[in-house]
Amino acid sequence: MLWTLEPAEKDAYLAKESTKMFTKDNWFLVEIACTRSSLEFFRAKQAYQVRYKTSIEEDVAYHTSGGVRKLLVPLVSTFRYDGDEVNMMIAKSEAKILHEKMEAKDYNDGDLIRILTTRSKAQISATLNHFKNKFGTSITKYLKEDSDNEYVQLLKAVIKCLTYPEKYFEKVLRQAINKMGIN
Repeated sequence: MLWTLEPAEKDAYLAKESTKMFTKDNWFLVEIACTRSSLEFFRAKQAYQVRYKTSIEEDVAYHTSGGVRKLLVPLVSTFRYDGDEVNMMIAKSEAKILHEKMEAKDYNDGDLIRILTTRSKAQISATLNHFKNKFGTSITKYLKEDSDNEYVQLLKAVIKCLTYPEKYFEKVLRQAINKMGIN
């Protein structure tokens, strides 16, 4: 059935399935929120509302809790700027904020979530590049220490989908080929 749907309708259907059983093996909602353009994701959200008579935001809030909810609700609520313009002053300032949060292992902090869920992909890339250049390692390396934590795995997936979706999907595909339980 999925191959007969328009892209936005297919995304809406798969997002609904993802909200019903949101686990580390089913992060499709993160994938569409982070890899689609703002307009493509907006269309998927519209199709979701038409099909299910509720919003993605409502379903995510209902089916998740704690840190996962705190990260996902704003992630699916935002309409990101899709342009290439970057403010380097903001990138430097926010790289420092992110570094402080990584050092403190405060992965659920409001500023960290705000930066990842509201900034354009170009701005996030500039911030994370500055982070790596200034502090000598990537943000995902900081998160690697706590990679057993499901929330941290989700946070890493969000960062990778926003900055290097091709690397993220290469890993997902490799795991699927190796039969690691990826849907």
